[in-house]
Amino acid sequence: MSTLKISDLRVSIETDQGTKHILKGVDLTIEEGEIHAVMGPNGSGKSTLAYTIAGHPRYKVEGGSITLDGEDVLAMSVDARARAGLFLAMQYPVEIPGVTVSNFLRTAKTAIDGEAPAIRGWGATVKDSMKKLRMDSSFASRNVNEGFSGGEKKRHEILQLELLKPKFAVLDETDSGLDVDALKIVSEGVNRAHETTGLGILLITHYTRILRYIHPDFVHVFVDGRVAEEGGPELAERLENEGYDRYLVEQV
Repeated sequence: MSTLKISDLRVSIETDQGTKHILKGVDLTIEEGEIHAVMGPNGSGKSTLAYTIAGHPRYKVEGGSITLDGEDVLAMSVDARARAGLFLAMQYPVEIPGVTVSNFLRTAKTAIDGEAPAIRGWGATVKDSMKKLRMDSSFASRNVNEGFSGGEKKRHEILQLELLKPKFAVLDETDSGLDVDALKIVSEGVNRAHETTGLGILLITHYTRILRYIHPDFVHVFVDGRVAEEGGPELAERLENEGYDRYLVEQV
């Protein structure tokens, strides 16, 4: 069984005002097949955690560790992390002019697996996944995220998730900017990946609405770079009713 383990993680970034310490000792363990929701107010460190796991160079690890099945993730390059089984669905997917979706997906799959997928079988797999995500086949010939709506960009992220089959997926506010229909479609894709591959999920969100479709096993509340409280799905329900005010008052 695969395990992603984060221990006493402390992370900072450089700003115009100097070094800013964001994560201040985060502990979190995700086992294969588990769904963990990370919730919290703006600026609490949720996205910093996501980008640190992925290897974004802006974020400096001051201490602690991240391991995947006992291997040191922090010692890996970004591409090595992807090959090891880590996946990040970005809050704001970037446009890649001149690179079509079909070429991007096949190149990514080749890089992850170490060999190119058979063209005929791969094409059928991509079309089937696009159909399930309500993506028109014409998307395959469009440049990556160029001119895509917010919902189209997020569906393309989940298309990658389904095709690349990672061990663990970090979903950074995947529900951001989605209408109800798009949210359902994206959630269905995440649930398919979870059910068919035993995917472990770290789901970062401000709101509980996506948790109506993707049901977490554990909920972690982030406040000021730390885990302020942990619990089960009932914790998310309480946050829906009470918000984050009581945690913020405790910080004052």
